Amino acid sequence: MKDAGLFQLGYGLATGAQEEDTQGPVPANDHACDVLDENRHDHFIREGDSIFAGNHVIIEVVNGHGLDDETRIQNAFRKIIEVCGATLLHIHTHKFSPQGVSGVAVLSESHISVHTWPEIGYGAFDVFMCGDAKPWLAIDVLKEAFCTQDVRTKSLRRGEGLITDVVAA
Repeated sequence: MKDAGLFQLGYGLATGAQEEDTQGPVPANDHACDVLDENRHDHFIREGDSIFAGNHVIIEVVNGHGLDDETRIQNAFRKIIEVCGATLLHIHTHKFSPQGVSGVAVLSESHISVHTWPEIGYGAFDVFMCGDAKPWLAIDVLKEAFCTQDVRTKSLRRGEGLITDVVAA
């Protein structure tokens, strides 16, 4: 019965892939020139001479409160999505026993994910967004949602340098 439900959702039973994903990889060089077209609606970010897939902010919530509360985490995801200007597709969270929550918000612009260790007040969040979304705005949302000022971050541009490498190949 479980497999029938997946089939109805359009998932491949063997791989979990949706039909559109079963066509196989597209050789990068076949579309390298298209990626450079500024009129493409691919959500790549173009800043100066750089073209990259998106901004990925790693956010560590330290001394946080409420990190064992699925509803609170889901609400934080929704607030991040609103504040950052992203588009929600799906949220899934899982509560562990005796404590901890893992979750993901799948976005049109990529994703937000979390794994928490509430017993030490720690939450590991990833906020990866492409296009015009502003993932760094998630920092203040998480400070407020989990009642802490101790939030540590790292950020990177995902896919930076790949487009020029593809074009040069």
